[in-house]
This record gives sequence, structure tokens and C-alpha cells, in this order.
Amino acid sequence: MNKLFASFSFNTLKHTARWTAITTPVAIAIGSMVALFLWLLNRAIHFRFDHPWLLYALPLAGIVIWFTYKKWGGASDKGNNLIMEEIHTPGGGVPKRMAPLVLVATVVTHLFGGSAGREGTAVQIGGSIAQFFSRQFKLNATDTRIMLTAGIAAGFGAVFGTPLAGAVFALEVLTIGRIQYDALLACLVAAIIGDLTVSAWGIHHTAYHIDIIPAAHTALSPYFRLDVLLLLKVIIAAIAFGITSRLFAQAVHTVKNTLNKIVSVEWLVPVVGGVLIILLTLIIGKPDYLSLGVNAEYPGAVTIPSAFTPDGAHTWSWLWKTIYTAITLGSGFKGGEVTPLFYIGATLGNTLSHLMDAPVSLFAALGFIAVFAGATNTPLACTIMGVELFGGEYVLFFAVACFTAYFFSGKKGIYGAQRLAVPKVHSNT
Repeated sequence: MNKLFASFSFNTLKHTARWTAITTPVAIAIGSMVALFLWLLNRAIHFRFDHPWLLYALPLAGIVIWFTYKKWGGASDKGNNLIMEEIHTPGGGVPKRMAPLVLVATVVTHLFGGSAGREGTAVQIGGSIAQFFSRQFKLNATDTRIMLTAGIAAGFGAVFGTPLAGAVFALEVLTIGRIQYDALLACLVAAIIGDLTVSAWGIHHTAYHIDIIPAAHTALSPYFRLDVLLLLKVIIAAIAFGITSRLFAQAVHTVKNTLNKIVSVEWLVPVVGGVLIILLTLIIGKPDYLSLGVNAEYPGAVTIPSAFTPDGAHTWSWLWKTIYTAITLGSGFKGGEVTPLFYIGATLGNTLSHLMDAPVSLFAALGFIAVFAGATNTPLACTIMGVELFGGEYVLFFAVACFTAYFFSGKKGIYGAQRLAVPKVHSNT
């Protein structure tokens, strides 16, 4: 018995040491490249703030991105889906050029005002670097799958400063309804090291704050520790968050399919998308829905942080951001979907808080994570993200919002390569 226990302990220690040693240099490389990406992205966004005329060159930027990917991109154009496909069914691998291509293309997209995110870029950087190291280490197919999953975790955890959410996201996003824990150690190590590396480079993430919610005093208070009325409001809002997630995913697919159908010349698709973004901005009369939506271009602009304040969003801000992002990504510009989803969720949460007389900052936070949870089918990771970003005091509300949004977001999300293991709702017929 003692020999069996000793053998098991030794094998566990050996496994832990091996994957820590393998994953650490990979995560450092990913974290360093993500840090470079975040620095360049910040510089590009503020450069456009100082030179707003750059928006009018967005169609030209789209042409450059299209021809760049046409000549050098190859399979890289599949983006996050390529990495997920390689994890599910190994094929040609993730090309080395994916990382620099998507980094430059995303920075260019934001430099000229395209409405996109950064998660897709970080994940693709992670997958590309992880594949490169896998070949250098001569890993077998099983270990390569684990390394690619760890690459997703490192990229995600590093770009948002949420290492635990990054690790769980990488495990949860691959297959709806199932988590494979064989990559857990590698993902956790990669996400933590990636996040620490970004911090070591002096890159800081946006801080968010939820105001203290006064204790409710109702007829039910003597019987329930939890504010039942507030919980009901959270559930109603979460249903709206889930439906919005579904709307976003469908909007991106619809714009892409429609433009590819009506525009016969392929390189003109991003031109049309860029022109539409310019026209919308001129019609609305303000640039609030361009780029990331984290930094304010002018005082009073609607941003993700502003959505946490009572007057920090307009009623339809979430819808405008949905339209802008669907056009940007659907027409071939590069970047991720997640930060726009944060924006959509936070501003929708702000609007719903006024309609339901609920705490503004709490509902902005709930929308922030729940719309993302519904669009990516990762409610557990998003609940953890809520704790990492906003603190653990309202974790029950985070979980209720994320899981409710997940159930109401439909069968598919924003990732076409995501597989279904367990249906969200079992049919009795």
C-alpha cells in the first residue's frame, strides 16, 4: 500500500514538474508578445484620438489587411477556430506567422477606428507560439493538444489580467457541456505565468469597481439572507443578456454572409465595411462606438468604465456597439469579440438598471460578464472572471447571471469550431 502510494505521488510530482518546466517558457513568450500587443494597441488608439481623420482611411486599411492575409495568411485567416480545430482534430497545425499577422492586423484595425476586441488576437498569439514550442520540444499529439489549450489560457489570462478565468476558459470553450481536466495543470501554470509576464513588462489593466449595495429591508428580509427581489431582477436582466449574446453572434455571421453574397469582388468587402462604419459615425455624430471602447476619446464619451456610473451610457449604446462590431468583424477586419461584448453587456446592464431600479455598477458588471458568457458558452469561466475583476462579494449574482445568460443564448456562440457534448436543454420528446 505504501509502495503504491509512493509510486503515485512520485508520478504526480514528475507530471507536475514536467508540465511546469515545459509550459513556463511558452507562457513567458506568450505573455511578452501580449504585452507588446497591448502597448502597441494603446499607442494606436490614442494616436487615432489625436488624429481623428484616420477613420476615413479605414476602407484602405481593410484592403491592406485583406491582401496581407490573402498572400501570407493561409489557414491563419480562420483565427481562433483554427486553434480549436487543431485541438479537436490535429491537422496541419497552427502556423508561426499567425501571431505576427494578427497582432499587426488588429493594431491597424484599431488605429483606423474599427470596432473590435483583443481577446482573439491574444488567443491566436498563444496558439501560434504554443504550436511553435510543441514542435521544438517534439511533443506527441496528446501533449501538443494540451500545449495548444495552455496557449489559449496564457493568451486570455495575460490580455485581461484574469489568470484563473483564462485557465478555465481554455478548458471550457472547446466543448459545450464538457471540461477535459487533463490540461488543467498546464493551463493554470500558463495563465499565471502569462499574466505575471505582462505585469513584469509594466502593462496595467483597467480597474473596475462595484459600489456597495445597501442591505434591503423588505417583508422577506427576516426569512432570507439574500435580497430576493434583487435576485429576481438579476435573473430577468440575465435573460436579456443571453438574448443579446445570441443577437451578437447572429449579427456577425449575418453581416459576413450578406457582404460576401452581395459584393462579388472579395477585396471590396472590407471597403464596404469601412465605408459603413464611417457613415454610421457621421450619422450618429460621435466616435463612441469605434475601437475598444475602454478609453474615452473626449469627456463624457460612453465607455466600458463609464457604464458603471449612473449617467455613463445611453439607452441604445449596447445596440450601436453590436452593429459597429458586427460590421467590423463581418467585413474582414481583425481583432476579438470579447471586449466589444464587455462594452455591450456593461452598457445594457446600465440601461436595465434604470428600468428596474437596480444598482447601476452591479448590473453593469453582470452584463459585462454575462453577455460574454452567453456568446462564448463559458459560464463558469465568466463567473470566475467576475470575481477576479470585481471581487467576490457578489459571486452568487455573477453565477446566476452567467448561467442564466448561457441557457438563453441559443445553441451556438461566436466560435464555429466549438463542439457540443451536452445540450443546454434536454428535450423530453
